[in-house]
Amino acid sequence: MRKLSYGMNLSLDGYIAAAGDDIGWGGSAGDELFQWWLDRERAISLSLYGRKLWEAMSSHWPTGDQLPTATPAEIAFAQNWRDTPKVVFSSTIDKVDWNTRLCTGDAVAEITRLKAEDGGPMSIGGATLAAAAMRAGLIDEYVIVTYPVLVGGGTPFFTTLDSWVHLNLVETRTFATGVILTRYETISREPYPRSG
Repeated sequence: MRKLSYGMNLSLDGYIAAAGDDIGWGGSAGDELFQWWLDRERAISLSLYGRKLWEAMSSHWPTGDQLPTATPAEIAFAQNWRDTPKVVFSSTIDKVDWNTRLCTGDAVAEITRLKAEDGGPMSIGGATLAAAAMRAGLIDEYVIVTYPVLVGGGTPFFTTLDSWVHLNLVETRTFATGVILTRYETISREPYPRSG
């Protein structure tokens, strides 16, 4: 069975994007953090994307290594991004490229099927897609990269759940930029206690 990780950059108040899908609050990740993300992405055998994240990634990374300002890590990230197999879940787009296939059907059913296959670890990104996987109990690991900024609203990292999810802290790391990484593995799910 494959492991599924959900990891993204987020603000201290829990948002992956501020109002209007603004992610400019993150500023520069810094070389140390960017290298950490690159190393992590190299270990992933299949990336799962929601439409919005796919559109953001596919608008930059296919040619990100050709920019005159690209660092060695950005060049390697672009090459890895193109090479890594990807699945995009969307009912509104009709074409994907760069080693990617499109899934227009039931996302939870397809993610469940992919998890049951043999193979290396998978990552999931995009708030809506990850929320569906969270509610279905499909996420094995949460990778939270917290920036020291409050944005006051926007797209939350976590969704409303119908049960408690117990987690085990497996890694923490502080980067020179003040960004803090916390990584948790899912231990179990438990229905909410009934009141009254």
